[in-house]
Amino acid sequence: MRLQGVRVGFALTGSHCTLDEVMVEVERLVKEGAEVYPIISSSVDSTDTKYGPASKWKTLLEGITGRLPINTIVGAEPIGPGKLFDVVVVAPCTGNTLAKLANGITDGPVLMAVKAHLRNLRPVVLAISTNDGLGMNAKNLGLLLNTKNIYLVPFGQDNPQEKPNSLKAKMDLILDTVLCALQGKQIQPVLISLG
Repeated sequence: MRLQGVRVGFALTGSHCTLDEVMVEVERLVKEGAEVYPIISSSVDSTDTKYGPASKWKTLLEGITGRLPINTIVGAEPIGPGKLFDVVVVAPCTGNTLAKLANGITDGPVLMAVKAHLRNLRPVVLAISTNDGLGMNAKNLGLLLNTKNIYLVPFGQDNPQEKPNSLKAKMDLILDTVLCALQGKQIQPVLISLG
C-alpha cells in the first residue's frame, strides 16, 4: 500500500459528467492506504443533474471514505492551521475552479481548502476537466503549470473535432500524480493523447 498513512484531501467540483470516473479513483486511493477526506464544491453539494442527484455523490463519498464531505468555507478553513493533509487533490477541477485558483479567489469550500493547504507549502494535484482549457482558461492553466506546489494530472484534448478547446485529465493517473507530487515532482509527460 503505497499511500499508507498519507492524509489526502480529495476535492470534487462540478464537472458532473466526470464524477463517476473520479469516484473510482477515490476508491483506489483508499485501497492504497490513504486516509481520504472528501471536500465538495457548492455545485456538487446541491446540484441534481442527469448524472445523478447531489445526494448520490455525497452518499458514495461517505461510503468510500467513511467521512462526511467538507462542504462549507468554514469547514475547510482549519485545513491550513491544523496542517490536516499531506496532499490535496482537486478532481475534477473545472475551468471555473481553475480560473479562481489562478486568480486567488476563495469563494467556496474547495478553493478555501486549496488556499489553506498551500499556506503550508504542501502539494496540490489538479485533474482538469474543462470545455475552455484551450480558450479563455488557457492563460490560467499556463499560470498554474508554473506555480510552486501545484501539480497537474496528465491531460489532453478529449474531443478535438467537436470541442477543440476542451481538456480533460486522464483520471486513472491521479494516484501516480499524487505519488510524484508527494516527492515534489511533476509526473511526465503532462500533455498526452486521450485518443
